[in-house]
Amino acid sequence: MEIRRVGSQPSVKGPADWFTGAVRIDPLFQAPAPARVQGASVTFEPGARTAWHTHPLGQTLIVTAGCGWVQRAGGPVEEVHPGDVVWFSPHEKHWHGATATTGMTHIAVQEALDGKVVEWMEQVSDSEYHA
Repeated sequence: MEIRRVGSQPSVKGPADWFTGAVRIDPLFQAPAPARVQGASVTFEPGARTAWHTHPLGQTLIVTAGCGWVQRAGGPVEEVHPGDVVWFSPHEKHWHGATATTGMTHIAVQEALDGKVVEWMEQVSDSEYHA
Protein backbone atom coordinates (compact mmCIF):
# COMPACT_ATOMS: atom_id res chain seq x y z
CA MET A 1 0.00 0.00 0.00
CA GLU A 2 1.12 3.53 -0.72
CA ILE A 3 -0.48 6.78 0.44
CA ARG A 4 0.41 9.96 -1.40
CA ARG A 5 -0.28 12.90 0.86
CA VAL A 6 -1.89 16.01 -0.56
CA GLY A 7 0.78 18.55 -1.41
CA SER A 8 3.53 15.94 -1.71
CA GLN A 9 3.71 16.38 -5.49
CA PRO A 10 4.22 19.91 -6.83
CA SER A 11 1.79 21.54 -9.23
CA VAL A 12 3.13 22.32 -12.69
CA LYS A 13 2.14 24.87 -15.30
CA GLY A 14 0.63 23.38 -18.47
CA PRO A 15 3.28 23.70 -21.22
CA ALA A 16 2.47 26.13 -24.05
CA ASP A 17 3.14 23.38 -26.61
CA TRP A 18 0.21 21.37 -25.21
CA PHE A 19 -2.17 24.07 -23.92
CA THR A 20 -3.61 27.48 -24.75
CA GLY A 21 -4.12 29.79 -21.76
CA ALA A 22 -3.47 29.28 -18.05
CA VAL A 23 -3.52 25.60 -17.02
CA ARG A 24 -2.34 23.96 -13.79
CA ILE A 25 -1.60 20.24 -13.58
CA ASP A 26 -1.62 18.50 -10.20
CA PRO A 27 -0.25 14.94 -10.49
CA LEU A 28 -2.37 12.43 -8.57
CA PHE A 29 -0.97 8.98 -9.27
CA GLN A 30 1.18 6.89 -11.57
CA ALA A 31 0.85 3.21 -10.78
CA PRO A 32 4.08 1.21 -10.83
CA ALA A 33 4.59 -1.53 -13.44
CA PRO A 34 3.05 -3.82 -14.40
CA ALA A 35 0.11 -1.42 -13.98
CA ARG A 36 0.05 1.39 -16.54
CA VAL A 37 -2.62 3.80 -15.32
CA GLN A 38 -1.95 7.38 -14.31
CA GLY A 39 -4.05 10.36 -13.35
CA ALA A 40 -3.88 14.09 -12.75
CA SER A 41 -6.17 16.91 -11.73
CA VAL A 42 -6.10 19.60 -14.42
CA THR A 43 -7.44 23.12 -13.85
CA PHE A 44 -8.19 25.40 -16.80
CA GLU A 45 -8.78 29.14 -16.38
CA PRO A 46 -11.54 30.65 -18.58
CA GLY A 47 -10.56 30.31 -22.25
CA ALA A 48 -7.82 27.73 -21.57
CA ARG A 49 -7.78 24.40 -23.38
CA THR A 50 -5.63 21.53 -24.55
CA ALA A 51 -4.21 21.17 -28.04
CA TRP A 52 -5.72 18.46 -30.22
CA HIS A 53 -4.41 15.08 -29.08
CA THR A 54 -5.03 11.33 -28.87
CA HIS A 55 -4.34 8.60 -26.31
CA PRO A 56 -3.20 5.12 -27.37
CA LEU A 57 -5.53 3.39 -24.87
CA GLY A 58 -8.17 6.12 -24.49
CA GLN A 59 -8.84 8.65 -21.74
CA THR A 60 -11.46 9.20 -19.05
CA LEU A 61 -12.22 12.70 -17.76
CA ILE A 62 -14.15 13.23 -14.52
CA VAL A 63 -15.31 16.85 -14.25
CA THR A 64 -14.99 18.05 -10.66
CA ALA A 65 -15.58 21.83 -10.81
CA GLY A 66 -16.70 24.61 -13.11
CA CYS A 67 -17.96 24.34 -16.66
CA GLY A 68 -16.01 23.04 -19.65
CA TRP A 69 -16.10 22.16 -23.29
CA VAL A 70 -14.98 18.91 -24.95
CA GLN A 71 -14.86 17.98 -28.62
CA ARG A 72 -13.83 15.00 -30.70
CA ALA A 73 -12.70 15.61 -34.28
CA GLY A 74 -15.69 15.96 -36.56
CA GLY A 75 -18.16 16.27 -33.67
CA PRO A 76 -19.84 19.20 -31.97
CA VAL A 77 -18.40 21.07 -28.99
CA GLU A 78 -20.15 19.63 -25.92
CA GLU A 79 -20.57 21.36 -22.54
CA VAL A 80 -19.64 19.41 -19.39
CA HIS A 81 -20.33 20.02 -15.70
CA PRO A 82 -19.24 18.60 -12.31
CA GLY A 83 -20.12 14.92 -12.07
CA ASP A 84 -19.99 14.37 -15.85
CA VAL A 85 -17.66 11.61 -17.03
CA VAL A 86 -16.24 11.73 -20.56
CA TRP A 87 -14.64 8.78 -22.37
CA PHE A 88 -12.45 9.26 -25.44
CA SER A 89 -11.73 6.04 -27.34
CA PRO A 90 -8.18 4.96 -28.18
CA HIS A 91 -6.66 7.18 -30.91
CA GLU A 92 -9.76 9.46 -30.95
CA LYS A 93 -8.55 12.98 -31.79
CA HIS A 94 -10.00 15.44 -29.27
CA TRP A 95 -9.50 18.48 -27.04
CA HIS A 96 -10.96 19.70 -23.73
CA GLY A 97 -10.86 22.79 -21.55
CA ALA A 98 -12.75 25.59 -19.86
CA THR A 99 -15.52 27.60 -21.47
CA ALA A 100 -14.74 31.14 -22.59
CA THR A 101 -16.13 32.59 -19.34
CA THR A 102 -15.86 29.85 -16.69
CA GLY A 103 -12.92 27.82 -15.41
CA MET A 104 -13.06 24.02 -15.21
CA THR A 105 -11.24 21.27 -13.33
CA HIS A 106 -11.23 17.60 -14.26
CA ILE A 107 -9.41 14.46 -13.26
CA ALA A 108 -7.80 12.87 -16.31
CA VAL A 109 -7.10 9.13 -16.26
CA GLN A 110 -5.20 7.33 -19.00
CA GLU A 111 -2.98 4.29 -19.51
CA ALA A 112 0.46 4.06 -21.05
CA LEU A 113 1.17 1.84 -24.04
CA ASP A 114 4.88 1.17 -24.49
CA GLY A 115 5.54 4.07 -22.10
CA LYS A 116 3.44 6.60 -24.04
CA VAL A 117 0.15 8.09 -22.80
CA VAL A 118 -0.54 10.91 -25.28
CA GLU A 119 0.19 12.09 -28.82
CA TRP A 120 0.06 15.91 -28.98
CA MET A 121 -1.01 17.61 -32.21
CA GLU A 122 -1.83 21.13 -33.40
CA GLN A 123 -3.35 23.84 -31.20
CA VAL A 124 -7.12 24.30 -31.21
CA SER A 125 -7.78 27.48 -33.20
CA ASP A 126 -9.97 30.25 -31.81
CA SER A 127 -12.57 29.53 -34.51
CA GLU A 128 -12.66 25.82 -33.55
CA TYR A 129 -12.85 26.72 -29.85
CA HIS A 130 -15.74 29.18 -30.31
CA ALA A 131 -17.69 26.92 -32.73
